[in-house]
Amino acid sequence: MAEEHDIEYMGSLFALEIEGVELGRFTGISGLGYTAEVVEYTDTLADGKLVTRKRPGRVNYGDITLSRGLSPDNQLVEWYQSVVDGAVERKNGSIVMFDSAGDESGRWNFENAWISEWSASDLDSGGDDIVVETVTITHEFLERVS
Repeated sequence: MAEEHDIEYMGSLFALEIEGVELGRFTGISGLGYTAEVVEYTDTLADGKLVTRKRPGRVNYGDITLSRGLSPDNQLVEWYQSVVDGAVERKNGSIVMFDSAGDESGRWNFENAWISEWSASDLDSGGDDIVVETVTITHEFLERVS
């Protein structure tokens, strides 16, 4: 039996949940991360030597970008439209990762989110490529819970 730290996660399929309701499945997600600013300050040791110390500062959360084949469901476009109309709807949600068997294998929760960008891939009547919908979610907090 594999130890928990030996488990490798395969990103097969992802879901976007908003306020506990699944809004859709996605094939690609990027931006699940955060960084802490580095604050430097100078300290004087007992012997008078100056040293530079570093400590964590403000945490910044990157935007989450999701992509999938264009869906006839307009919930994400309507949420984005609230931004265009000047009535931003901030919502809490989760990115859920599923393994190849369809079982949940990871979850990231985010807070105070809104859609800052929506786009579809280029349309070409001479091609047969799937139209890809891309959504960017801006948020104020992210944590991995499983």
